[in-house]
Amino acid sequence: MSILVNIEDLLSGELVEGERMEFKEGWNPMPIMRSVCAFANDFENEGSGYIIIGVEEDNGKPIRPIKGFDPNKYEHLQKDLLAYSNLIQPSYYPRLSLEEIDGKHVAVIWVPAGSNRPYKVPDDVLSKYKTYNYRIRQYSSSIVPNDEQKTELIQLTAKIPFDDRVNSHANVNELSFSLMREHLAKTNSKLYEESSSMNTEELAEHMNLSEGSNEHLFPKNVGLLMFSDNLQKYFKGAQIDVVEFPEGIGAKIFNEKTFDGPIQKQLTDALSYIKTNHIKSKVVKHSDKEEADKIYNYPFEALEEAVSNAVYHRSYELQDPIEIRLLPESIEIISYNGVDPSIKQQDFEKGVIRARRYRNRRIGEFLKELRLTEGRGTGIPTIKRALQFNGSDTALFDTDDPDRRHFIIELSVHPEFKIEEKVEGGAIGGAIGGAIGGAIEKLTKRQREVLEIIADNNKVTYKEIAEKLSINESAVGKHIDALKEKGVVERIGGTRGAWKILVEN
Repeated sequence: MSILVNIEDLLSGELVEGERMEFKEGWNPMPIMRSVCAFANDFENEGSGYIIIGVEEDNGKPIRPIKGFDPNKYEHLQKDLLAYSNLIQPSYYPRLSLEEIDGKHVAVIWVPAGSNRPYKVPDDVLSKYKTYNYRIRQYSSSIVPNDEQKTELIQLTAKIPFDDRVNSHANVNELSFSLMREHLAKTNSKLYEESSSMNTEELAEHMNLSEGSNEHLFPKNVGLLMFSDNLQKYFKGAQIDVVEFPEGIGAKIFNEKTFDGPIQKQLTDALSYIKTNHIKSKVVKHSDKEEADKIYNYPFEALEEAVSNAVYHRSYELQDPIEIRLLPESIEIISYNGVDPSIKQQDFEKGVIRARRYRNRRIGEFLKELRLTEGRGTGIPTIKRALQFNGSDTALFDTDDPDRRHFIIELSVHPEFKIEEKVEGGAIGGAIGGAIGGAIEKLTKRQREVLEIIADNNKVTYKEIAEKLSINESAVGKHIDALKEKGVVERIGGTRGAWKILVEN
């Protein structure tokens, strides 16, 4: 049975992080079975692990051309792997594949995260007297967990990520045979050709999209989300709503377009729509150099990563769709529920994100195979890098502490594309334009929105502002601090007093 990705892509390290791969020159059952157990326990919900036999490595990187594995020994390896897997408690059996690369063969042990963790394995499967231990991955090693890690691992028994759970309300034949094969074709998997003679149930089993006995075989949630034409039947709200507010959120005019179907199709279709209808470019010439720069109102790489991040990390147990708001001077991507509590607001500001555990490990794997998202912890740095290269303002990341019910990424339009503000008319122009004069030009879009609310109600609270703008109170505080620093507002009478919009001297 072949793996779901192309072996060349697997060895490249672009689709699977190095921590989830091990390279072995030959079949050595003692350390290999320890790693099988550790990958099956999937302590941090990272997804499948791969052990590639027939490849030498240097500092975790494969040495090319590969050493190779003798295909005549493949049947013997199958028998050995089955026998040693029988020693794992509770039962767990990885998948084995013979792949070709560099004119030679390698044996690949694919270890999907198990559904019955925690697993134990003998320290030495060859020993007559066996000592069993749990194993987990720590960086690129398979270790015996300490007491704290062991307790945490045992607590994970009933915490299989939602996307990897069996859906007992659905039938495996509701998975689309054509959609599954389409994925294999896009990833250039050898399984694509092999699947031509399979039926839906067989292919679902080979792709680890189902679980159970022949009499009680059910699809997994990830299969219904990505390879079913009827996912809304089981996951209401699993869609992307793109809403354009040409005159801002406060105006009555808006245009809405909904993208449904398999979640990877939602993602690509929504991005294509925005790229075609909303992404603009211009050439900027400079007086101090000959070369002109091409800039974009929003760098597509940043937008692509932000929307992919929402599809990857949102909760599919909730019925709230992903919402992409196209505003006059920004794009907001809102997903539910919020980010993992282990991630703090300051982590986003530093650009260093490392989730304690991943919500949708299987969805992440499939999106990476399709190259629709990057590796673990690289999404936010990618967004920041793309914005900086384009000369755009820094992205804003906002989650409602402490409840973590939603997560917002806000991308501001490039300064060269900003709409010229008219001091006359509108909430800002009419209510406060005369008061602050030219200072309005120095405010961000969000700061102007806060100012509009204050102008409308000079006793408005932080909480009320947060609710109106769908952000948290700490973010409101930062915007108001900025307004105070710019000499635009002050508070009279303490925390329960009234806001005063300052008049320029």
